[in-house]
Amino acid sequence: MSTKMRAVVLHADWDPKPEFKLGPKDIEGRQTYLGSKVWRNPRVTIEERDVPQAGPGEVVIEVKACGICGSDVHMAQPDEQGYILYPGLTGFPAVLGHEFSGVIVDAGPGAFDKRTNKPFKGGEAVCAEEMLWCGACQPCADGWPNHCERLDELGFNVDGAMAKYIKVPARVVWSLEPLREHYSDEEVFLLGSLVEPTSVAYNAVIERSGWGILGGIRPGDNVVICGGGPIGIAACAILKRQGAAKVILSEPEPSRAELGRKMGADYTINPLQEDFTERVLEITHGYGAALYLEATGLPTIVYPQIEKTIWEQKTLNARVMVVARADAKMPVTGEVLQVRRAQIIGAQGHSGHGTFPRVIESMAAGMNMLPMITKQITLDEVPENLVTLRTDRKECKITVRLDKE
Repeated sequence: MSTKMRAVVLHADWDPKPEFKLGPKDIEGRQTYLGSKVWRNPRVTIEERDVPQAGPGEVVIEVKACGICGSDVHMAQPDEQGYILYPGLTGFPAVLGHEFSGVIVDAGPGAFDKRTNKPFKGGEAVCAEEMLWCGACQPCADGWPNHCERLDELGFNVDGAMAKYIKVPARVVWSLEPLREHYSDEEVFLLGSLVEPTSVAYNAVIERSGWGILGGIRPGDNVVICGGGPIGIAACAILKRQGAAKVILSEPEPSRAELGRKMGADYTINPLQEDFTERVLEITHGYGAALYLEATGLPTIVYPQIEKTIWEQKTLNARVMVVARADAKMPVTGEVLQVRRAQIIGAQGHSGHGTFPRVIESMAAGMNMLPMITKQITLDEVPENLVTLRTDRKECKITVRLDKE
């Protein structure tokens, strides 16, 4: 194995806005939980890096496929003042990429496969969580590792997977072996790169929404998904598989709307050409929806439409699930939430309560997410595609094929 590899690296300048105050978990000059308030002048380069070596409890994975996430785009995208658009945990320079799959090529002592409860030997097809939780803080102890007090994130403040090799703790690695019974090797790795974004959708619409729990959505309920990006499209598949009566996707881009229908949406709405509230109430015969997923990242535009629909619909106890990351504030009318017994709930990431293995098993049982991948590129093409994705919404998921390098 070579000692050097090429990697897509994001650099930016630590230049906090005047109103920014260092938080208790921020590290001066190195990382912050409020990226859009601090990091300026993002620059993406392809450069040589050392191939990582596995230590105790760690594995090195040879990356086969890695998806480009909207977070990658927004970390590399400056606003008019030069600050990055991504509002979350960031620390640069860092190798980008957190939606990936590959093959284990090195395993340190104490690196165990959760599926077999035996040490990794090398050669296993795997994917990994991007949220590196500590397992020792209060949120981790309470079963919420995606809210870890010592959280690190692959591709955000720790080197990610847009490189030939990546080192990760074995505790966040999941076997892709269940997929081999139904898919080819190439499909296994492509699907493996979709486990992370699909798990983000799963966490939002199943775990955080309280599926099957008193007050949560149940089979037979109507759902509305705002935004036909990868998370919204994955939610279409998950919710239809879980028994939602009418899955309604609000998405203005025709290609994404069509993909949503292919993946499970029963109806689509173009909010630029149709009245959102009128159309939702028409489709549902006035009942509206039990769940509204905000997956656009445009809360100032989308939330007022959701709120108006909740006010006018027959169904009480609606939940607005916020999964898209955005710096903007939501214009909330408390009276609507009170009178209609509605809730706004945030969903972050994917870890906890078995999201990864459940998504993998769902894929193995026939939930084929491969149509989400609409374009495949090489490592050298990543920088230009990060720029293209700022404005071009025709593609759903662009995947970097490192096995073709």
